[in-house]
Amino acid sequence: MKMLQGTGVALITPFKADKSVDVQALEQLVHYQIDNGVDYLVVLGTTAETPTLSAEEKELVKQTIKKANAGRLPMVLGVGGNNTQALKEQVQEVSPEDYVAILSVSPYYNKPSQEGIFQHYKALAQASHVPILLYNVPSRTGSNIDYHTTLRLAKEVPNIIGIKEASGNIVQIMHLLQGRPEGFLVISGDDATALPTVLLGGDGTISVLGQAFPKRYSQMIRQGLEGQYKEANTIQYQLLEAMELIFKEGNPVGIKALLSLLGIGSPEVRLPLCTASDSLQQQLKAFLQK
Repeated sequence: MKMLQGTGVALITPFKADKSVDVQALEQLVHYQIDNGVDYLVVLGTTAETPTLSAEEKELVKQTIKKANAGRLPMVLGVGGNNTQALKEQVQEVSPEDYVAILSVSPYYNKPSQEGIFQHYKALAQASHVPILLYNVPSRTGSNIDYHTTLRLAKEVPNIIGIKEASGNIVQIMHLLQGRPEGFLVISGDDATALPTVLLGGDGTISVLGQAFPKRYSQMIRQGLEGQYKEANTIQYQLLEAMELIFKEGNPVGIKALLSLLGIGSPEVRLPLCTASDSLQQQLKAFLQK
């Protein structure tokens, strides 16, 4: 699926001072992405603080992004959880008219076996009218999707089209790239290893940092895909400090603080997350001044 090559961004949910959804800031964020060359938008990923949004707020976020986007960029919808049966019902409701794919995180807390992960995704893929992107993020879920499992899903389940790989494990990524069937997407889900993944043959990234620097970040990934290694590496090292800073106190704490400094939304997050410390905000400010 060519439309998911390049740079996707995992959009935050901006909040007002009273912690309600800031619709105006969300619209501003969407326009900022489109005007600066990102390739697609990821709606209601974990960066959007989905665990602390109500069903009504999720619907508000979806409708706000859809309206602001106005069909200009492809959209991917985050639909994840650890209750397979409930998720099957959710994915059945996702419309192919609105979303080109569903991004679904591996079941967390239950810590399923590799066979359990395989059967979970197979069940979702069979229930969905929209193609599925696997999402492997062991630091959050407590379990890794082994590359053998990913490749088995890629070869045996037609409706699974790729993986957002956020293990940060370059060797695992190389095994995926080496063994994948034609057309199966390997997308980085980790800002620091996004360019290395692309240079090894990957298809791009779903980025957190990219929404703060959409023009420069998209350019870096584009250059990587086109084999312009030197130019892409220059941007990678310009952004490397920010890639580390934004995750220092958890996601999306850092990216919200950074976007706020750029004039988009507030640094507000919802408990159990805490707003970025003064120290982190000062470090981010110093990075921007550089």
